[in-house]
Amino acid sequence: MAIEKVLIQNPYGVIALCKREILRFFSVATQTVFPPLVSSTLYLAIFGLTIGRKMNLTPDGMPYMSFIIPGLMTMYLIMSSYENTCSSLFIGRWHNHIQEVLLSPLSYFEMVVGLLAGGVARGTIVVTGVYLISMIFQVTPITYPFFLIFFVIVISVIFSCFGMIAALWAEDFNMLGMWNTYFIIPSVFLGGVFHPVNILPASLQFLTAFNPMYYFVSGMRYSVTGISEVPVTISALFSFLVALFSFFFTVHLFRIGYKLRT
Repeated sequence: MAIEKVLIQNPYGVIALCKREILRFFSVATQTVFPPLVSSTLYLAIFGLTIGRKMNLTPDGMPYMSFIIPGLMTMYLIMSSYENTCSSLFIGRWHNHIQEVLLSPLSYFEMVVGLLAGGVARGTIVVTGVYLISMIFQVTPITYPFFLIFFVIVISVIFSCFGMIAALWAEDFNMLGMWNTYFIIPSVFLGGVFHPVNILPASLQFLTAFNPMYYFVSGMRYSVTGISEVPVTISALFSFLVALFSFFFTVHLFRIGYKLRT
């Protein structure tokens, strides 16, 4: 890939596409932004205030509420980023108005940047809202804000790209929901959102080491609490490499016109 094809040559066009994607989910905020905030409140109330008071299984004696807050932030960051680009691109294909983007004076690199901007923005807004709501239940200062910013951006890029890949692959709405139902949600729940991995049987601990969500959750947990079951350097490097691969793979799919051209 030539360097001139990677750099943004049409910033005004990219900004316009970014604005369109952000305004799209803001226009239906009751479906895109508020539901995660409501459900995270329920999780914090039920698991944190009730069940959490009876638990003493977290690493280093961390309060259970402090343990699940970064996990919930990661879970809703992943889901919001994925769902935003997934629905946007699939509906664009379904109604055939993705052709407007393909015919615009934008490179494939710029198209992907513009489309994933909505997923990154929505994920960032939702994760910020979840954290602010958690302050009602327990004040949890952010230990490493730089790491938190890094993981929020990188994870949202990963799943915004995964959302676009799923939207290109799917042929109907049933196929569209398969990745979320059968892969993302189970992997997130088994990645240590609600439980420390060290309480699992040895065989399940071994399998968890191959769950990519485990490293995303661990990185976010370290950023907020300063405590993690995985060294933050491993989580950061893994997340960054996955983000690079998923981004350029998505650009490649746009370049070859995978299910975009009829």
